[in-house]
Order: sequence, then structure tokens, then C-alpha cells
Amino acid sequence: MAEILIQYKDVEICRDENIILQAVDFRLHSGEFLYIVGKVGSGKSTLLKTFYADIPVESGQARIFDWDLRKIKSKQIPTLRRQIGIVFQDFQLMTDRSVNANLEFVLKSTGWKDKNEIRERIKEVLNQVGMSNKGYKTPYELSGGEQQCIVIARALLNSPKIILADEPTGNLDAESGNKIVQLLHNICAGGTAVIMTTHNQQLVQQFPAEILKCEERRLIPAALCL
Repeated sequence: MAEILIQYKDVEICRDENIILQAVDFRLHSGEFLYIVGKVGSGKSTLLKTFYADIPVESGQARIFDWDLRKIKSKQIPTLRRQIGIVFQDFQLMTDRSVNANLEFVLKSTGWKDKNEIRERIKEVLNQVGMSNKGYKTPYELSGGEQQCIVIARALLNSPKIILADEPTGNLDAESGNKIVQLLHNICAGGTAVIMTTHNQQLVQQFPAEILKCEERRLIPAALCL
């Protein structure tokens, strides 16, 4: 039976005293791919940020892995975040250093010390995303699609249980976007759960998976949106 990674029950999420989402109920299991769709400003990114404790949950029951997000302490958040890989729309790569140096920085900052192990792990994740020959390049020397592949490699470094991909194709052309979504589905097939926010209906239809929609402050199954 698949492990439950995230479980929200009657959750309310607010920002600046404004209710963004309410009565949120859903589960994410290991190895599951989930799309969260909705208009800009509907709460997709805000929901993702609650998963890694960047935005607090105001009420309800909210658990991720063995953590209660209503009770988690600030000193525990870095440990939680090591189990989550995050893929941003705008890449957030350090442009003054090579791909290898970007990935090495993340590993060292999360406790890796052995140089050989660091080198081998970087080699593994770059190979996993099809970028094994790009480690010496800087982000400026890569296309948008290649940069997003590097961002996914970065997200995989600490073997996370969940990848959160927030509009990962938003800055890409259609062909590059298709490759990124296919890559995320391949990663999911290997056992890592993936939550991807998007407003690109064509991608959702081309690479089908479960869909939830943020609409009128609720998170509802896509079947109810038709």
C-alpha cells in the first residue's frame, strides 16, 4: 500500500488576513503525480509554500511525512525541506558559477562533506535529467529548457520524497515544456511523488494524471470543474 506523504483535512490558508484557501482536503501518496490548476492568484503557489512551511496553515489538520505543520518549530524546518525538492518557474540558479558549482553549493549547504561523494552525486543527477555534459557551463550558456533541467537536477540532489514544481514550464516554449513535464513524469515513475502547478491545459491533457483545481478559495477535483 502506498505511503501517505501529505494529508490535509479542513485546512485554511490565509495571507495578510485574507483567506486564500479554505476547507482543503486531500492526500498525496508516494509515487503519485498530481496537477494543481487554476487561474493566476487562485492560491496554487500559496498552497505549495505551506508544504515546506514557508506559509503557515491557519487551521485544520496538516501533515507532511511525520511532521505536523501546525506545530512544526522553526529549527525543524530545514530537516523537513531536505525531503522536498522544489522546482521554480524562474530557475533561481546562481549565474556567476558553473552548473557543477551550483549543485555542489546545495550539497555542501545540506551537510555533504566528502568531495568524492559530492562529485558522484552531481554526476548522477545530471545524468538523470539528460544534462551529463553540461556541468562545466554557466546558466547563461544554457537554453531555458536546459536551465530547468538543471533546476530539476538540483531538486533531486538529496533524494526527496516529493518534488514540488511551481509552473515549471511557464517561461519555456512548447517543445521545451513538453520535455520538462515528460522528465517529471519519468521521475515520478521512479517512485518520487510530484505536485505540479500549471495553467497549461494542453500539457495536462498530453501527460494525464490526477488534477485538483483552485477555484473560489477551494481545492476541488477536476471532475467537479467540468
